Amino acid sequence: MTDKQHQKYERPNIIFIFTDQQQAGMMSCADNEYIHTPAMDSLAATGVRFEKAYCTNPVCLPARFSMMTGLMPSILNIRSNYVGWLDTVPEEITKHSMGWFFRNAGYDVGYGGKVHLPKGMNPQAMGFEYITPNQRDGLAEACVEFILRERDKPFLLVASFINPHDICFMAIGDYQEIDEKRLSNEMRALKTSLKLPEGVSQDEFFAKHCPPLPPNFEPQDQEPEAIRMLLEQRLFKKHARETWPDEKWRMHRWAYCRLTEMVDAQIGRVLDAIRESGLEEKTVIVFSSDHGDMDSAHRMEHKTALYEEAARVPLIVSYKGVTPAGLVNDTHLVSNGLDLIPTLCDYAAIEPPNGLTGESFRPLAEGKTPQSWRTHLFIESEFGYMLRSERYKYVLYDVGKNREQLIDLENDPGEMKNLATNPTYQDILREHRECFQYHHQNMITNRIQ
Repeated sequence: MTDKQHQKYERPNIIFIFTDQQQAGMMSCADNEYIHTPAMDSLAATGVRFEKAYCTNPVCLPARFSMMTGLMPSILNIRSNYVGWLDTVPEEITKHSMGWFFRNAGYDVGYGGKVHLPKGMNPQAMGFEYITPNQRDGLAEACVEFILRERDKPFLLVASFINPHDICFMAIGDYQEIDEKRLSNEMRALKTSLKLPEGVSQDEFFAKHCPPLPPNFEPQDQEPEAIRMLLEQRLFKKHARETWPDEKWRMHRWAYCRLTEMVDAQIGRVLDAIRESGLEEKTVIVFSSDHGDMDSAHRMEHKTALYEEAARVPLIVSYKGVTPAGLVNDTHLVSNGLDLIPTLCDYAAIEPPNGLTGESFRPLAEGKTPQSWRTHLFIESEFGYMLRSERYKYVLYDVGKNREQLIDLENDPGEMKNLATNPTYQDILREHRECFQYHHQNMITNRIQ
């Protein structure tokens, strides 16, 4: 290592690592006994893991838009992947994004991996050096090269890994023919993840190794009609719900774990480079995912639905010697879309951009209790909206029967019973309705026409 690489910067390096479609519980440090994620666990061991972290919208493009801008996707009426591809984002928003904030503040900024943002929002347009489009092993290699460069200023590195997103192709491929030549990387990873352990019979595999069905495997009582409409729009989802036997759902869960372990190994190579280069105590590392996956809850897979499995995400902050080692924050509601840029700016001593509604979770990551913190968090989807409070969850779907949902997550974490029509909960329902209307009206007011 050179003197330049050992130089103590007044401001820390920052690495934001995020995966695709990883739900919050898909880490061994989150007490998941069916998965082994040493890289993610090492971050949790030296930092803070947030239990109540959510995306802004449980699907790729809108969620990624928020992480790169700090804005709700509804500001441009982006509620789905499809809508996000149709229109070019105004230049004033592209220029008002993470890469430019840090480049203009004197940081060396790099982005590698999956993009999946609206038209015009490529890494270069957002102020980044695009170090590689590779989303797998090649991304890990490019990140290591970026980290080890000689430089006389701090860096911001965004590493966007693809997995465990390849789990998508299990249901899609079961319903329709897939172009395996075009999707060779995806299908190769999926087929590898579906392999049974060597020397283990099928009976032993299902008895001892394969994850069981979750407690909330069956559809929700009084399931919203909007959920069934979603299944009708994506027939591979409907096909899985109606035709898959229990063993196939369990194989989905097994493969999801293995794909997460694949990306954990890739992340591990990036973390090794930080440690071996002597930069661990000079680098803030934030780990998260764009959204989750249903992973057989309510007989569903993929994302989009406003259930916890799809909307809640992993979030870890590790800054060795600064963040309390191994702390789990299970109290504060955090948005990895709205709060990420304010937090990174806080660590980099950059004035937060105007117009952002998120808050820096740096105090929380350092074990402090802020004087005030949000009591509710607003989340969107292409067919409804959700309000999360400390204990409850209020959901209002755009259409269909049973549009309104009230869930007691303390007593019903699997979201099996809707309390919206229960006379005992009408005061709580009314309180959440009013808060929801406030957030929903703000969303409409702030929308760019």
